[in-house]
Amino acid sequence: MPATAPRTARRTQRQRREETRQRLLDATVECLVEYGFAGTTTQRVQERAGISRGALLHHYASKADLLAAATHHVAEARLAALRAHLEPAEADDRGRGLALLRAAMSGPHFLAGLELWLAARTDPLLRGALLPAEREVGAAQREVLAQVFGPDVTARADFPLLCESLLVLHRGLALTSVLRDEPGFDEELLRLWVERFLGAPEAGP
Repeated sequence: MPATAPRTARRTQRQRREETRQRLLDATVECLVEYGFAGTTTQRVQERAGISRGALLHHYASKADLLAAATHHVAEARLAALRAHLEPAEADDRGRGLALLRAAMSGPHFLAGLELWLAARTDPLLRGALLPAEREVGAAQREVLAQVFGPDVTARADFPLLCESLLVLHRGLALTSVLRDEPGFDEELLRLWVERFLGAPEAGP
């Protein structure tokens, strides 16, 4: 008798809901990067995700609900990237570790996060959704930096301020890059930061 083809497991209703939700959140991130916060409309997200209006409203009844969920989605993606980098970022390989952090502080999820940050300045509800998510990301970033810099640096009294200054520098570079076209500027500035705060002329990312 001919062998029968194995049946493909049918997705459960819960799996279908989660896939739709993931498509909506991914589409929201893409719209934030491409159109900015103001241009990210539910209509554009719906079209980008390829779903019906009813399906969107079933998951997120308003733009505020969608953006609050996108805030956590962006934070989770950035956390996953940082934790993936944590293992190979060895304390005795500072230049490589800083390069890994630089990679995590760029890309679509980072840019989408910046759009949400700027919008939160005048949107209290969005700000409330951002705060806990960003605290988690900040803790993961400090964890990465602790491993990158090693015990000598992490034992310093100013280590928390050291971490924050580097993260603020990355955000500033991302924002000012919109109006700046200077190849190598970012790397030179980060190298200067390493020399100034770590006291060693090591190559930055």
